[in-house]
Amino acid sequence: MTRTQTPTATPAAALVEGRATLDGTKRFCKRFAKTHGDHFYRELANGPLVSSLGLGTYLGDCDDKEDARYRTAAGTALEKGVNLVDTAINYRCQRSERAVGEAIRNAIAMRAIKREEVVVCTKGGYIPLEKIPPTTKEAYRDFLDNEYFDRGVMKPDDVVAGGHCLTPRYLDDQIERSRNNLGLEVIDVYYLHNPEQQLEVLGRPRFLEVMKEAFATLERQVKRGALGLYGCATWNGFRVAADARNHLSLEEDQSRDDGSRTTADSASGS
Repeated sequence: MTRTQTPTATPAAALVEGRATLDGTKRFCKRFAKTHGDHFYRELANGPLVSSLGLGTYLGDCDDKEDARYRTAAGTALEKGVNLVDTAINYRCQRSERAVGEAIRNAIAMRAIKREEVVVCTKGGYIPLEKIPPTTKEAYRDFLDNEYFDRGVMKPDDVVAGGHCLTPRYLDDQIERSRNNLGLEVIDVYYLHNPEQQLEVLGRPRFLEVMKEAFATLERQVKRGALGLYGCATWNGFRVAADARNHLSLEEDQSRDDGSRTTADSASGS
C-alpha cells in the first residue's frame, strides 16, 4: 500500500476551521475604515474583500531567525489592516508557510482576528524541500526517493526541469502538506505555481492535458472543502505575446468552470 499524503507540520486534528468570507472580511475592513481609504479593500472573484497591500513570503534565509521575522511581520500586517497573505509550499523550504500559519493561528487565539477575516493564498508545483536545502545532488536525489518516489506520490517521469510537477496525485499531496503547514482547514486561494515551467519542456498538446488534469484535481479539492478558489500564479505566462512559446491562454483551457476558478498574474518568483 502506497502512502500519498504525508503531513509534515500541524496534526490534522489541530487545523483551524473556517475560511475567508465576504461578511468576515467586511467586518475586518470596517475596523480600519478610519485609517484606510475607501478603495484600499477590493472584492476577490465574487468573494471576500482583500487589502490592496498583501504580505509576500518568498525571500529570506532558511533559518529560525528568518522564521521569527516572518511571524512578526505577519502579525504586524494583520494588526495594521492587511488581510491578504501570500505564500507557497516551496518558499524557504516550507518555512514560510509554517511561519505565517503560526502567526495567523496566534492572532486567532489572541482574538485579534477571526479566521473568516483573512485571505490566505498558497501555491503548488515546485517540489518543496524540508527546512534546509540538501547540500549535494546525491542528497537531493535521496530526498526525492524517500519523500516522493518510494511513497508513490509521483514518478521520476512526472518531474519537469528537475523540480516541477503538476500531476493529480502530487497536487493532492501538496495541498494536504500546505494545509498542515498553515494549520488551516481551508486554503482560501490555491495557485498552480508557474505552470509555464511545464510548457518549456512539454509540447503544447501534452501541456494542455496536464493542465486539464490539474484543474480537475483542484475542482475536486474545492468540492471536498480543502480549497476556496484556485487559479494560476505565473511569472510571465499571461504577459508574454500570444505567439511566445510560454504564453498561457485561458481560451485554450477546456476544463469545466463552475465559478470556483480565479487567476493571478503574479511575479511571485520560483
